[in-house]
Amino acid sequence: MSIVIAGAGIGGLTAALSLHAAGRSDVLVLEAVREIREVGVGINLPPHAVRELSELGLGDALDGIGVRTKELAYYDPAGQLIWAEPRGLDAGYRWPQYSVHRGRLQRLLVEVVQKRLGMAAVQVGHRVKAIKQSADVVEIEVVDVTTGSASSHTAEALIVADGIRSTLRDSLIGEVTPLASNGWVMYRGTATAGPFLSGESMVIIGDESQRIVVYPIGAGLLNWLLVRPKDEDNGVGELGNWNAPIAPEVAASFVRDFRFDWLDVHALIASSSEAYQYPMADIDPLPRWVFGRCVLLGDAAHAMYPFGSNGASQAILDARVLAYQLANEITVDDGLMAYEALRRPVATDVQLANRRQAGDVMARVSAMARRGAHGDAAAELQDIERRYKQLAGFDVGALNERRSWSVVQDS
Repeated sequence: MSIVIAGAGIGGLTAALSLHAAGRSDVLVLEAVREIREVGVGINLPPHAVRELSELGLGDALDGIGVRTKELAYYDPAGQLIWAEPRGLDAGYRWPQYSVHRGRLQRLLVEVVQKRLGMAAVQVGHRVKAIKQSADVVEIEVVDVTTGSASSHTAEALIVADGIRSTLRDSLIGEVTPLASNGWVMYRGTATAGPFLSGESMVIIGDESQRIVVYPIGAGLLNWLLVRPKDEDNGVGELGNWNAPIAPEVAASFVRDFRFDWLDVHALIASSSEAYQYPMADIDPLPRWVFGRCVLLGDAAHAMYPFGSNGASQAILDARVLAYQLANEITVDDGLMAYEALRRPVATDVQLANRRQAGDVMARVSAMARRGAHGDAAAELQDIERRYKQLAGFDVGALNERRSWSVVQDS
């Protein structure tokens, strides 16, 4: 009997690869969209996520599609450096940190799933319509979004990885889980441009009123992400929709003064071929992730504000821990509960920390910088980063020494 995964995002696909690596070949991924295309913009994969993908045999492939991040640097709105730290291998990790195009990463994962589990392991254009459970079986009703035809699958477990607006999650919980917003909007895009600073730098520029993050995701390609409170003259947009387009010149108008000798942010954004706006949204921490033989994973379980480069990373960790626990516990039910016991407290802490980072943290740091106390601001940022790494699972010492989530196969 198979394990079915609803959702072919980064978390769902990593779950398929992790289950296969743990000895399962009967895994099916159902994705509602008709075609998986290289859409979206950049994401960061810190060493804790890269470790898991590397242990799945994807290290060389990541090197081929991503940029190794050497440093993270914070600057005030005038372009003055507040604090910088090395990242990835330069920080002493055993694994790099990568900046990569989200669509290319998803495409890579799809191709590897199809290579290892077969072309039929990923079925696009198939939406899970309803589920019915007995003691140890999940009956899954599926609709073909193109033809409208219905089909069904019987599985011993259903992994719900269908994103922040998961309808399956809401059906399992018994009531709609509303998306929460802090009133901020994120604008994102990519632009063709030459290297800046080290050529492998990630920078965060701004204060509590608005911040922009810039980093390379390929040769001659920079990713930018601008966050600021919503403009009352414009609608905030649809919560949970990552791909609402906006004219690049609109986003560029917010950073007219962000022009530095090492990076002209205004020109960078204005030169983008396309841009997107996304109202910042998350969900409140959930009291449970396991519902019989159905289990939540990734954004469906713990959608969070995009701070700290941890949305996709936490989904990757979910996938690895879930496969490990299913392989090592006596029953499927025990494996699901062991997964929740390990992952839900950590993800909850990261969700809440990301909310704090969206609020009072930058206000404190920015107030110090405006007073000219850049040394105090640097110390505050260093302490924040240290505590956040410990909380999210990528403290350098702990990560380097932590046991692997790989399942050892019997020879």
